[in-house]
Amino acid sequence: MLYGILAATAALLLTAVLAALLRGPVLRAGIVDRRRQRPMPLFGGLAVVAVTCLVAGTGQWTRVAPLGDGVGDLLVAGAGVAALGLVADVWRLRARVLVAGAAVAAACVVPYEETGLLAGLLAVLWIVFVTLAFRALDHADGLAGTVGVVTAFGAGACAAAEVMDGLAVLLSVLAAALTGFLMHNWPPARIGLGACGSLFTGFLLASAAVFARAGYPLGSSVRVLFPLTAVATADVVLVVLSRLMARRPLLRGGPDHLAHRLRRLGLTPPGVTVLLGAGAFAAVAVGVLVHSGWAGEPAVLWVVGGASVVVLGLLRVPAYGRRRTAAQTSTQSSTQTSMRTGTQTGMRAPAQTSMRVSTQTSRHTSTRTSAQVTGTLRVRNG
Repeated sequence: MLYGILAATAALLLTAVLAALLRGPVLRAGIVDRRRQRPMPLFGGLAVVAVTCLVAGTGQWTRVAPLGDGVGDLLVAGAGVAALGLVADVWRLRARVLVAGAAVAAACVVPYEETGLLAGLLAVLWIVFVTLAFRALDHADGLAGTVGVVTAFGAGACAAAEVMDGLAVLLSVLAAALTGFLMHNWPPARIGLGACGSLFTGFLLASAAVFARAGYPLGSSVRVLFPLTAVATADVVLVVLSRLMARRPLLRGGPDHLAHRLRRLGLTPPGVTVLLGAGAFAAVAVGVLVHSGWAGEPAVLWVVGGASVVVLGLLRVPAYGRRRTAAQTSTQSSTQTSMRTGTQTGMRAPAQTSMRVSTQTSRHTSTRTSAQVTGTLRVRNG
């Protein structure tokens, strides 16, 4: 217990310091993402990964807090997924590469001897889904970190109930590292989690939950695993349904996530993070109570119903605006420029000049129209 408190405190402070040190060099190197029309460095996730591996590895090396069977391999696999995400932050890897990397890492850590082959393969798919869901959840300041902290505490409580002390310590260290990161990522964020940190967080949380539920029936495990990741799952379902209804490619980004739609309803960025964090806390609490046997499995239906209501309600919020053509943009810019010039000079054009310009414009338009009608029709830009 004492080591867990010391490890969590060290992880929080080290992550906060390292994230602050990384911000300047990463910003100068140009490894940034655009968020609300401002550049944001992305290596905050690197600080979370480095500190989590350092603190948990120190406990394993000194044998003060050994991670236990399979948990060390889980941490190594998570570090591999984080390395892949780091490459994606720098060079923008394709989504299929991230999926393949997460699937290979998940296949290496699932305890098949306890889950069985079929349940183990389903666990691999679920780990990949949650890993990518946390990557998609990193679309708003502080959101992925807040949901990650809440989920880490919930998964840690499930691990402690199964007397998996090493796994519980690892999750507490991850939660503390994410809390230190949130000191710089709370809206308005000064540094981002990036693919490195979001993939690492999602992979570690999903794999830890699978470890805690290993040996339980598949149906009851689903009733516990879904509440632990209800917010991330709802975000993915909302985006997929929205893009299918709008006939947009699934991999084409857009302002159609949970936070984007809540912002359109008038919530502030901190308000969005607090609201979704509270929703994650309520869902995770249900999962922990069901896992511990303090609540019946039908309680999960409340989480399913709440998530369904949120998704269906936010689907009614418009997410895709009409794209303006180049001609509309040019006309609007010319109009604004002329209005601004007239305001500054305090003069109005004479009526004769206005009529002459109108006559020339109409003559030019009629000539161009006739040329288009009699000549060969040409279409630019497709």
